[in-house]
Amino acid sequence: RELGGGDPGNFSEDCLYLNVWAPAVRHEPLPVMVWLHGGGYTIGAGSLPPYDGQALAKRGAIVVTVNYRLGHLGFFAHPALEGEGAECIHNFALLDQIAALRWVQDNIAAFGGDTQNVTLFGESAGARSVLSLMASPLAKGLFHKAIIQSGYTLPDTPREVALKKGVALAEHLGLAHATAEQLRALPAETFWSLDAPFKIAPTPISGDVVLPHPMLETFFAAKQHPIPVMIGSNSDEASVLAVFGVDIAGQIQKMRRERRVGLGLIRLLYPGVKGDEALGRQVCRDMVFTTLGYVVMQAQQRIGEPCWRYWFDYVAEAEHNTYANGACHGNEIPYVFDTLTRAEPTCHYVNENDLAFASQVADYWVNFARHASRTRDVLHGPVRWPASIRGRDRLLRIGLNKLAGFKVENRFMRARLALFKRVMKHHVSLE
Repeated sequence: RELGGGDPGNFSEDCLYLNVWAPAVRHEPLPVMVWLHGGGYTIGAGSLPPYDGQALAKRGAIVVTVNYRLGHLGFFAHPALEGEGAECIHNFALLDQIAALRWVQDNIAAFGGDTQNVTLFGESAGARSVLSLMASPLAKGLFHKAIIQSGYTLPDTPREVALKKGVALAEHLGLAHATAEQLRALPAETFWSLDAPFKIAPTPISGDVVLPHPMLETFFAAKQHPIPVMIGSNSDEASVLAVFGVDIAGQIQKMRRERRVGLGLIRLLYPGVKGDEALGRQVCRDMVFTTLGYVVMQAQQRIGEPCWRYWFDYVAEAEHNTYANGACHGNEIPYVFDTLTRAEPTCHYVNENDLAFASQVADYWVNFARHASRTRDVLHGPVRWPASIRGRDRLLRIGLNKLAGFKVENRFMRARLALFKRVMKHHVSLE
């Protein structure tokens, strides 16, 4: 549930479908919101209940949710496929997303959508996809705003590494000297039953025509597409790292053995946090998730585009004991879509306060899709939410210590994030 929003049902290579929600009555072209689901590039679907676009459509938006190929069908490289053309392609999942955006440009006007006001938004792997498409020359001009929910700082897989992994996988499948024809003849079902190390969460592959340069390097160089951005993460993002086998307490213990000076600095940045598990939880959260918002904010400022940052820390009142450490990975989704009554298991015990808070969050997202621009840098809601522009570092806290509330803060976690921006490229990895 944390990774993909629910059970996506049967896997199939025949997966390239999308869903559209539109208001029944439309008097003018409406903002379009295109959703890319999460799931670690291994599971998920755009049709899952938490992604139901009805509530956002009732607010005057056209909502599109998209499927794309996952796992090795979504990201694969092999030398036998390299020689088939000057423009090699490894990021098939990103190509699927680009095809969906082109479909939107060609068809969404028939549903009442404004083809010049398309917001691409996604969570986790979906958020990572949004960032990759902001760095892809093939996606330029296909969307005009971006929302990045719980994107992460894991680096792309370099093309050379992906090629070696592709050869190893082919050998594992009995194709030591595979040809392109043999690889294409493999049934899609071959990849469903793979075990580690071949069944792992992939990342986009840098060095092909879709993603010529690593996504993070593109943002560090401020060469992303110039569009308004909203970006944020949740207060207990580290909850998802256990899925990938990350021992968060072990990360602190490793620092104690190998980098005692560094651990001392970390402790200064997290005063009052006691115990390896608690410290590791916050350090991993900030290194992998929170820092990305700071990086993107600075990249946006360098090109003169607005960036709205948020920190989501609301937990449904009946779930405070279940989520003792805050809002876990993916917790914000049913608030963004205003689908609390459809999200398992929350739907069984949400109350009126939770529903009211979800309505306010969804309003902010639709307001961004409708109004955000270089010249309109404040979003209206329960509190005025200003973008971080011209060197300012501002963030909206959505939820305060798991309770309802909104608060704008300046220089949120600034010292931690400035440090982690410097070191994350060397220390964030699933290897």
